[in-house]
Amino acid sequence: MKQTYHAAHSGKARGIAGYASLILFFVLLFGFAVLNLFWPKRTLSELENRKLAQMPSISWKTLTSGDWFEDFSSYVQDQVAFRDGWIDLQSDFNALCLQKVEQNGILLGKDHWMFTKNFGTPDTKQLDKNIKAVAEFGARYPGRVTFLLAPSASVIYPEELPFAAPMVDEDAMLDDIFSQVSPSASVIDLRPVYTAAKEDYPYYRTDHHWTTHGAYLAYEQFCTLKGLAPFDLSAHEAVEVPDFYGTHYSSTRFWNVEPDTITYYPLDNPMTVYQVNGEADFSTAETASMVDTEKFETRDKYAAFLGGNNGYSVIEGDGEGSILVIKDSYANSFVPYLTANYAKIGVIDFRNYAFGPDSIIEQEGYDQILVLYNFQTFLTDTKVIYLNRPTSLKTDS
Repeated sequence: MKQTYHAAHSGKARGIAGYASLILFFVLLFGFAVLNLFWPKRTLSELENRKLAQMPSISWKTLTSGDWFEDFSSYVQDQVAFRDGWIDLQSDFNALCLQKVEQNGILLGKDHWMFTKNFGTPDTKQLDKNIKAVAEFGARYPGRVTFLLAPSASVIYPEELPFAAPMVDEDAMLDDIFSQVSPSASVIDLRPVYTAAKEDYPYYRTDHHWTTHGAYLAYEQFCTLKGLAPFDLSAHEAVEVPDFYGTHYSSTRFWNVEPDTITYYPLDNPMTVYQVNGEADFSTAETASMVDTEKFETRDKYAAFLGGNNGYSVIEGDGEGSILVIKDSYANSFVPYLTANYAKIGVIDFRNYAFGPDSIIEQEGYDQILVLYNFQTFLTDTKVIYLNRPTSLKTDS
């Protein structure tokens, strides 16, 4: 009898505990739902460096097609309370418990290095188009075009890659690219220089860009090719900005990361950023410094160089002649050095200048042209082919 009483009492206690756990679960679930409802909504995630989904507008068409539910799911995921903390927790779990060496397209290497994932055999259709675009562009301006293609950090630091990482043979691909472009344009291959200077960190550990020093090494090679005297570093005081967590960190949020330091030179050469209205058609938008120091207070500190990726801008230099730089974001920390050599530096970024460059080259009278990209962008960028967009402007015959 005593045994039956204890069993019944124990079962009743377990039942009460079970109900209490269930009630607590629903209270927490309901409470978290209410918290999400009133949690401040954000338009941008600085940590991830991207726009966040907003509440989608509802209509009969979006409901019946299922688009609204898909957009609403993205909205809920992007606006969940404590989102940054959940992402950090997942990243820490993947790294510490699962020992993952790849996360969101980034490889976690040795000594706190992070590399852009470049697995398998790439689809070279776009690459072939881009190579052809540069070669034809160079042939159209004989003796005036220089092509600078920065290698990936993984090519310079293969020993820092995770064990047996199945990377593509970028060295062979770079050799092929340069061989196809070099007949019509001057080519700068940075691999020997960067390999010799690898201890001086030409790349950031937490970001996909080269460092300011890496940009200077590339600039020195350009000066050697053109017979120019390089920007005198000793004549200018460098400013260092610590605690830089770059794009690779934003993708991985790896717990054991070591932040980088950004260096810049506070030059007073004015930069005019134009509002692009059409092909070789622009109006003055603003005059600014080449380095927007306010951006150093944000997560995306590299955006301080040239104020980001403007469609068309012009910088007043201290040298002679003119040069047009057609580029991706690697050129942003490279361009300021050119002020020592040219009186006028034009800068085009096809992400915000959707026209061919021929008209602006003719209209502005640029003497030299530098096409500057990094390998990862050049591999897949669908806008490099704008180099050969036919001009739509009528000229007098």
